[in-house]
Amino acid sequence: MTGKQFFDWQTSGGTDDVMRLVDVLERADILWCIIGGLAVNHWAEQPMVTQDVDLVVAANAVERAVFVLEEAGFRGERFPWSVNFKGQSAVSIQLSTEDFYRDLPSRAVPADVHGILMRVASLHDTLRGKVKAWSTPERRQSKRIKDLADIARLVESHPGLWRELPDALKVQIEEPK
Repeated sequence: MTGKQFFDWQTSGGTDDVMRLVDVLERADILWCIIGGLAVNHWAEQPMVTQDVDLVVAANAVERAVFVLEEAGFRGERFPWSVNFKGQSAVSIQLSTEDFYRDLPSRAVPADVHGILMRVASLHDTLRGKVKAWSTPERRQSKRIKDLADIARLVESHPGLWRELPDALKVQIEEPK
């Protein structure tokens, strides 16, 4: 089973939604990138299953991105920190509107994630985003524990990242040998 087939099986056809998302944003010439768990899957040695697709677009492109995604058949719902979209699969798409992430698309790299070509936040930006998510006390405990695991996966795959961790994380994640 290929990575794409596995992702498609886990997300009840999510490959089509993700490929459509990428195609729509690229055709609209919007600067964007994947963040969160899918970005971690690119940078870590062992991918984990996720049904979430977290992304960010350039600050001046949020409304255009919402428009083109809705025109392509995605259903959007606005929140103070994001616009969430649903397509035809189990994939949940979250377009972050937080200022923290706005510069990430300018440093994104092309990547093959689960057999799908997309733009992914840089390694350091992926780590910074996960540290931010982990350190947000309003997030559910289960989400923060997953963020901690994602940070550990990044550090295990890229030991030099350990030096970038705040002290509060260094006591929870072992320094790589």
